[in-house]
Amino acid sequence: MEERQPATQQPAAETMTAVSVTGGGAIVTLKTKTFCGSSDNLNFIIARRFTYGRTVLRPYDWRYIRVDLPTWFSSMTLSLESDVNLDKKSIMITDKSNLPMICAREGSPPLPDSYNTSLIGLELDPILNGSLAIEGLQFAEKCYPMQKKVMIRLTNEQISPGVWYFGLFNGIGSTRTQSKMINRGSGYSFTGNVSVEGCVSPSISGQFCNQTVDHLSCVDQNSTQGIITSCKNDFEHSCIHSNESKLYSLDLLGISEEIMISLTSNNSSSSSNTTLMCYARHGAIPSSSTHDYSGNVSNAPLVIRSPKVGRWYFTILPLNFSNEATKFCYSLEWKLLRCPIDKAGLNCTWERYTLQTILRKNPSVPFESYYLPVSDKISSNSANFLLEPLLSNSSQGQSQSQSQHIAWTYFLVDIPSGAAGGSIHIRLNSDTKINHELYASYGGLPFEDKWDYFYANSSSNSNGSMFFKLYDSGEKTISFYIVYVRGGTWSFGIKHLTSSSKSQSQSQTTMSISIERCPRRCSSHGTCQNVVEMSGLSLYSYCSCDRDHGGFDCSVEIVSHQGHIWQSISLIASNAAFVFPAYWALRQGAFAEWVLYTCSGISSGLYHACDVGTWCALSYKVLQFMDFWLSFMAVVGTFVYVTDIDEGSKRTIHTVVAIVTALMAMNGPTSSSNIVLVIAIGATGLLVGLLIEFFTHYRRFPFSAELFLNMLHRWQTVKEWCRNLIKTILKRFQWFFVIAGFAALAMAAISWSLESTNSYWFWHSMWHVSIYISSFFFLCSKVKAMNCANGEPENRNYELTRQDSLSGSQDLGENGRVR
Repeated sequence: MEERQPATQQPAAETMTAVSVTGGGAIVTLKTKTFCGSSDNLNFIIARRFTYGRTVLRPYDWRYIRVDLPTWFSSMTLSLESDVNLDKKSIMITDKSNLPMICAREGSPPLPDSYNTSLIGLELDPILNGSLAIEGLQFAEKCYPMQKKVMIRLTNEQISPGVWYFGLFNGIGSTRTQSKMINRGSGYSFTGNVSVEGCVSPSISGQFCNQTVDHLSCVDQNSTQGIITSCKNDFEHSCIHSNESKLYSLDLLGISEEIMISLTSNNSSSSSNTTLMCYARHGAIPSSSTHDYSGNVSNAPLVIRSPKVGRWYFTILPLNFSNEATKFCYSLEWKLLRCPIDKAGLNCTWERYTLQTILRKNPSVPFESYYLPVSDKISSNSANFLLEPLLSNSSQGQSQSQSQHIAWTYFLVDIPSGAAGGSIHIRLNSDTKINHELYASYGGLPFEDKWDYFYANSSSNSNGSMFFKLYDSGEKTISFYIVYVRGGTWSFGIKHLTSSSKSQSQSQTTMSISIERCPRRCSSHGTCQNVVEMSGLSLYSYCSCDRDHGGFDCSVEIVSHQGHIWQSISLIASNAAFVFPAYWALRQGAFAEWVLYTCSGISSGLYHACDVGTWCALSYKVLQFMDFWLSFMAVVGTFVYVTDIDEGSKRTIHTVVAIVTALMAMNGPTSSSNIVLVIAIGATGLLVGLLIEFFTHYRRFPFSAELFLNMLHRWQTVKEWCRNLIKTILKRFQWFFVIAGFAALAMAAISWSLESTNSYWFWHSMWHVSIYISSFFFLCSKVKAMNCANGEPENRNYELTRQDSLSGSQDLGENGRVR
């Protein structure tokens, strides 16, 4: 699947790596460049550049582009050129399942058809002027129609650093992963370039690297509540004017319960109306219009509960200055509350467990594992662990309004970045009714009002989310997946009754948390495939479903069992039509043609029996090649048969045709253009055969060059000669069967063109019947053969004569000259 070429040595200022990735019928060339130089702006450096060679996406095919953005990146530009030509009108009338599109997602590959409501994320308006630059909150997990030229530019003021995936799809829906007997539709190709720019120093940021960033220095202080970390900027006091703003950054390396930002004024002469707003954002630079949290820190501290792990940015912006020339001096203080490693909550009274990873011993399925808590309270030799001994006893928590019997227990799971193409499976089983609620959050602890995914009951959960898939929802069982999970720290919170509750102490609940490559093992209706994405840096998995099922987990039944049986019978039994031309060829003693028709019908039946999953006599590729090759040969052989040439000439034509059709059957046998090409080859064979036959009989008559020149001057003679030629051709065939043969051949061509993913079984069955009936009629059209109706031999006197070529008005002399 992947082929790596050694790096090419370049000067120190530039290194280049070439990677060739092959998969899905496309060969992709990736070139990576890392530059040490800078652009005209000395604050910029070009961090990475990728070039993607021409890639072809066939119907229902897809590719992923992975872009890794460092923490010091300033902007990222993705430029794509394709042969897609869609305007807004065509986008609106095109079936959305066949629409070429581009999707984006942070942390893991996008999956636009993971849920039947995911088309809500499809933006039908085309990208204006081929460019796109929208806010990260609007851009993530969205899909847009693919266009001829697409330029996406995103800055560190719009999106967070980390791994971003861009998915290019040529049609979505349940049939995307279905194993298809045919792939009809239009494909498209694209080329692309990715450029990542960064700032030369960690003390500057912004899309133009023109904003100074003050990094906070922190000191830990022990407290009865846990560990309180105090952070201040490098200078004791900061001053700001009305038209200025200050930018600060803080790196959180572990789970924290709370961040509190407070301000102390150091300017007594400042106006009491002066307001300092603090805007906070995780991973990206905040502004007054785009931020995660905001507050007037002049009056009260800004509190962020359960902040996510990573880099936080804080912008201080003054408002309501009475005098623009006035400056306001202040000092800011950040306080971080962190609990001990096994505790959580504002009072650090709830239990928190960091789960250890236990890899599954299956080298063919990478990054599959399950997680168990490290605790002396339980011992488990399986992927399940007992939940009750681990639950928190204390009910004192976040709010005074909470019931005194409610508590939280947290489980922390570290997902490796290589597992981003897999899914987290959460499962609870109990011998009594489950009263627990489950909440999941990436990078921080979840609560009732802050989570990424949750399950409260069968009617209140995240099942409408694109990447949350609920399978079992009963009183005693809960099972759901988080599809294509992001790599990093995930927290799972269980809201439950305290263990002192009588009902809680009597229950026995087991829990399992695991990483699986494909949800539910593709529902036992497909196989899990592992593929390297285009950059070759990460692995993702998908389900390749059988003929009857589709969907990202093969859980969607596309064809019923009864429908599958009828389709199988139709595709296999329709090949019985080969009996008509085979029988007639055998009756006429055309043994080569008899063998050809018989083998063609049998191989086609065996191929379709394997194709529908009934029985494979040989490998699928061998059966497919035999089916198409012998079908092509049967079509051309029929055209050659109707000529009356010697066996040596026939063998020559058959040999040439066998070589050409074998190449066609090996390279793109299902291409719609093949039927036209085969008919053209057959017509060429027929023409060559007729010419050979004609000149064989023509040599019997001694036409000298002088006679030929005289004929050119005698239009009457030429007309008479042409009339005799036409009469000979008319007597050469039984034209009723010729017309019937071409009508059947046209029906075969129409059936081929009407084949689609849903109607393939019907129209391809019609193709089988039509093409063999066409061959039968063409065999019957040959005068040399017996009449198909009554078996009587036809008159074979069809040779050209010259009795009228020189009419009675012109007599030949003794020397053969015209007098």
